[in-house]
Formats: sequence, structure tokens, C-alpha cells
Amino acid sequence: MDVSVASWLVIAIAVAAANLPFFNDKLLALVPARVFVTGKPLWVRLAEMVVLYFVVGAIGMALEAQIGTRFPQTWEFYAISACLFLVLGFPGYIVRYLRRPHN
Repeated sequence: MDVSVASWLVIAIAVAAANLPFFNDKLLALVPARVFVTGKPLWVRLAEMVVLYFVVGAIGMALEAQIGTRFPQTWEFYAISACLFLVLGFPGYIVRYLRRPHN
């Protein structure tokens, strides 16, 4: 796989994963959340984002290892990528909590 294709693949997966908790009411899009009567609360959605951040990071590391040598990352990389993951999830947050219904 080419480096450019792998980069765009990780970005596309990150966009989808960052918005996934806001567009469905299942836990990690797999398990029905019957525990919550009115839907998932915000803290559960944010916890899902943390889990999905690590899943996307693992996919990125696997693709980087497949291409060649993995580069060592420091705390700055993880801080910036976590903030970027939150920014990528902002459209889902807007649709879920700030958009007014048409009624």
C-alpha cells in the first residue's frame, strides 16, 4: 500500500469513527443500549470517542508498520491527534445536540 493511500485511509476512518457515537444510539455501534431509556448520555458518547480514538490509532500504527519502519511518537503527537479527533467529531455533535428540530 502506498503511503498516500494509507494516510487518506486513516483520515477517512478517523472522520467516520469520530462521528459514529453521535449518529447512533448503540454502544460502539454494536450493542443496543437498552440501559438508557432516553438514549445515550453525552458522557457515554465521549467515552466511546476515547475508545474509538485508540482503535483508529491502532489501525494507523498497523498501516505504518506494514509500509515500513514505525516512527517513534512523543506525547505531543498524541495530544495533537486527540485534539484533531475531537475536531473531526464536531459535525456529529452539532447534528445531535445543537440542530433544532423542524417541528
